[in-house]
Amino acid sequence: MQTPFETIGIIGKPSDPSIAATLTSLHAFLKQHRYTVIVAKDSAHFIGNPSVKSCSIDTLGRHCDLVIAVGGDGTFLAAARAIVEYDIPLIGINLGRLGFLVDISPDELSDKLIHILQGHYTEEKRYLLRTKIIREGHVIHEETAVNEVVVHRWVTPSMIEIITKIDNVFLNSQRSDGLIISTPTGSTAYSLSAGGPILHPALNALVLVPLNPHTLSNRPIVINDSAEIEISFCQTKQINALVTCDHIEIPEVLISDKILIKKEPKPIRILHPEGHDFFHILREKLNWSSGYHTDNHAIEP
Repeated sequence: MQTPFETIGIIGKPSDPSIAATLTSLHAFLKQHRYTVIVAKDSAHFIGNPSVKSCSIDTLGRHCDLVIAVGGDGTFLAAARAIVEYDIPLIGINLGRLGFLVDISPDELSDKLIHILQGHYTEEKRYLLRTKIIREGHVIHEETAVNEVVVHRWVTPSMIEIITKIDNVFLNSQRSDGLIISTPTGSTAYSLSAGGPILHPALNALVLVPLNPHTLSNRPIVINDSAEIEISFCQTKQINALVTCDHIEIPEVLISDKILIKKEPKPIRILHPEGHDFFHILREKLNWSSGYHTDNHAIEP
């Protein structure tokens, strides 16, 4: 089957020399199959070949038909944010620990990757969130997130007091350590560890999860992902808050600021090997149903 993939980009974890062998093998594999290959500049040096084509991660999507992220979920998230505006697909090769998003292991690379490149794959779309920090009526910072946006208390032992509006309608006020606004993709990340529900990635939904709320009846709430979320503060004493978009920090958010969060109009396109099964991934990564075979017959103790 013919596919439109001609130029393929590679993004690796720039601070991890252990990816060198996999990057070198992947680069050689793609060149062997006559693809044009461009490697993100901050990880190209791991290949050790001066003739390797490279460019910055932010411009990689402009030159490629497909991007492959090599690392863990963090590398995948960085790649997704970098290429989302270019509407090109992304594949993940897992060198991390958990790996909900990167589902090809290095020892399966040649077998599974060639099938995807030949057009035998499952494609899914995951939406990102865009966060704007508004100060005195002006946008002072914008950032995107694949997993979640989190408002934390920062450099203070006290809880922060947060007001949340959904589509300009008051939802609640809360005293807590913060608030997580998570996509379905992020529902298996920080949101899950804070007591939030797992959302199927096909749902058009977001989940708001309070962090250690003062009022124990303040529970996670699931809303439509078309909603605009506005976070503001009701402290009388000036403190700073910290906003994170995935692992990117926006420090020194003031109590007079507003935080607006809305779904990005363009999704990221993820290519999986054929037979990709979200529920299988949950069972494997979270060690569910370890006493059962895949044919649903229980293993005798």
